[in-house]
Amino acid sequence: MTTSTVKPLGSLRGQLMRWLLIPLVLLVALDAVSVHRNALNAADVAYDRSLLASTRALAERVSIVNGKVVADVPYVALDSFETDTLGRIYYKVTGINGDFVSGYDDLPALPSKVRRSEAYPALVYFYNATYHEQPVRIATLYQPVYDDTMRGIALIQVAETLDARSGLSRQILFDTMWRQAALVLASVLLVWFAVRFVLRPLMQLWRNVEARAPTDLSDFDPNLVHKEVRPLVIAMNGYMARLQALITGQRRFIADASHQLRTPLTVLKMQAELALREFEHAPNNSAALRDIVENIVKTTDATVHLANRLLTLARAEHGATEAAMTACSLTDCARQVGLELAQAAVRKGLDLSLEAARDVKVHGNPLQLHELLTNLLDNAIRYTPPNGKIMLRVLTEDGGDGAALLQVEDSGPGIAAGERERVFAPFYRAASAQQANPSGAGLGLAIVRDIATAHGASVELSDAAHGSGLQVTLRFPAHDSAASA
Repeated sequence: MTTSTVKPLGSLRGQLMRWLLIPLVLLVALDAVSVHRNALNAADVAYDRSLLASTRALAERVSIVNGKVVADVPYVALDSFETDTLGRIYYKVTGINGDFVSGYDDLPALPSKVRRSEAYPALVYFYNATYHEQPVRIATLYQPVYDDTMRGIALIQVAETLDARSGLSRQILFDTMWRQAALVLASVLLVWFAVRFVLRPLMQLWRNVEARAPTDLSDFDPNLVHKEVRPLVIAMNGYMARLQALITGQRRFIADASHQLRTPLTVLKMQAELALREFEHAPNNSAALRDIVENIVKTTDATVHLANRLLTLARAEHGATEAAMTACSLTDCARQVGLELAQAAVRKGLDLSLEAARDVKVHGNPLQLHELLTNLLDNAIRYTPPNGKIMLRVLTEDGGDGAALLQVEDSGPGIAAGERERVFAPFYRAASAQQANPSGAGLGLAIVRDIATAHGASVELSDAAHGSGLQVTLRFPAHDSAASA
């Protein structure tokens, strides 16, 4: 019994939930990042407009007095700016010639790479900077100033801390995330119910399989499941049909075997009773008693032979494919079987010979191959008349490293061409075989084909090459290809 090393698959419902919900959560996370950026942009747009308004209000208080740029910025105005923006305000006014006029002289200057804002008609620039270890947003406005004596451009800078902007972006983000979290929770519930609903036919099929009786091999209705699962149900039905055919064949085999065994055993019992009766009524009639006892022995031999064939056939049908396969010599196997059955051939006056030019290797099970050769040679000995010939050949196709060939040729009655396929069925016997050996079992060739099929070999029946008789040819795959297969 082999143990599978493949890791078992988990729950189908769990996999569907993971494949549906994990991408959804990832998309929500990516959307949260996008929402956060959009919230920051929205806060910048809103607060930049307010910052520009403060800058313009400050610019209106810049004028030229006595030839100098002055800024009249009372503290009340600054307090109103801070109240409107909900953040701290810093400003700086630079004169026409770049001289400091008012405000905070260390306010960060306008970087050269900052572009003018296209959202407003004024000459305003917005940029982020750090002032007194705090991030600030600065609006820089170029304001024309003039009087009767001079004119020029003053530079107005107003900086605002980012507290209000961050609060607004966080509020937008949290509001959006709450809604998306509720959406994800609703999606989880909907997906769970949807997966449960979709898998309901499959679970019903599982319950139907569990509820089936061991002897119920009827088909399942593939229309009760989804289209994607129908091939599986159809394959299950096909497998159960093959299983039903196998069980039917086994039952038929048992019935045939019981019938075949019952007849010789009944005869054996009758002959034994007759022997006892003859012994009681005619104790001096030793010749008649001897004949009866000899018939008992023959019938017993036939019964034992039949039982052995039945066991061999059962092993060939159910055990050959599971037997250990290895590289073995077909030539040595043929030589060994020939020596084992040589005495039976000699008793019948048969000429048994082996023709093997080289050591032919095949990939197979030695015990099964020995059984195959024993059945072939035993059949040849049984059906070949006295003084006949039996040739056992082991060779390769075309004399090279191709397929291995095993041939058993006899000078017996042979098998008619119309019956050569039917003789492989258990208990079927050709007419010529019944005439030559009435006590045969009809299992030899069935065993041969089962073992040959397990080894990937083909079996062919043909007329003997010289005169009457039968030639059985088995073609095995080449050793290298069979081993790789």
